[in-house]
Amino acid sequence: MRRFLPDQFTLLLLATVALASLLPVAGTAADWFAIATKCAIALLFFLQGARLSRQVVIGGLLHWRLHLAILVTTFGIFPLLGFGIAHLLPFELPDGMLAGILFIAVLPSTVQSSIAFTSMAGGNVPAAICAATASNIVGMFATPLLIGIMLSAGGHGGFSFDALYQILLQLLVPFIVGQLLMPWIGDWVRGHKKILSPVDRGSILMVVYLAFSTAVAEGLWQQLSLADLGELVIINAVMLAVVLTLTMFGSRALGFSRADEIAIVFCGSKKSLASGVPMAGAIFAGQSVGAIVLPLMLFHQMQLMICAVIAQHYARSAFETVET
Repeated sequence: MRRFLPDQFTLLLLATVALASLLPVAGTAADWFAIATKCAIALLFFLQGARLSRQVVIGGLLHWRLHLAILVTTFGIFPLLGFGIAHLLPFELPDGMLAGILFIAVLPSTVQSSIAFTSMAGGNVPAAICAATASNIVGMFATPLLIGIMLSAGGHGGFSFDALYQILLQLLVPFIVGQLLMPWIGDWVRGHKKILSPVDRGSILMVVYLAFSTAVAEGLWQQLSLADLGELVIINAVMLAVVLTLTMFGSRALGFSRADEIAIVFCGSKKSLASGVPMAGAIFAGQSVGAIVLPLMLFHQMQLMICAVIAQHYARSAFETVET
């Protein structure tokens, strides 16, 4: 039963939303908090760049068929599915939450949890490391472009070069600087995960607190109903189930090995909260970011619970195969 319970980080996210609902930051304090948040996000992506070994990248790039399958799923199949679901299902969600559904569909894959589940299931871990990292780098360009196209097609706006510039400035530049300094600081960063972990989680919590503070001031909880939350859960479940099915059976049809299948399933079906929350702040600046990231927060918890079950199933089936 423990695998179906929220993890510690999800509980922290819920506590942050509650705090923003009761004590939202506003005025001059909000301006200073926004600056601090941008600095924390820049530090987060700097550390991600410093952690990444170039040997892993070079080795993983050789498996181009696997990476292509994951990128096509993440930035091709998923956006088409999200656009179709958002416009075909008989639900009437507020515009911010509808944009949040589309935003989930164009986000890159997670890094840490994709690798962890791939390892737990006995999959191709080096390929998963490279694929998840490549997904996040490509996502810095692809996510704002795709969300602009999808919103424009749905009559809700279009692509913003300013949003792309802000993402490159806040996320890609620190990542590149970290990667350039990796030969000198990479070993230290990788060896102090417990010390640096608060930067990862703390920066996301800061963005969530700021986003929901603004949303609460705009009347988010007055506009949102339990029916809306139920519809979000259904839409997220449908998207996740369809992509998990496609990646699992599609990788088999394409002749991938079992280890590669596992990497494709977990890297292709996951969406990154760590990249998505700061991207939302840049792409949807001036809008109700809290309502937009709420669907992503729900999707984050659902993907962790479902993928934990699938990873354990893969591990059990491998053990039973060895036993027989």
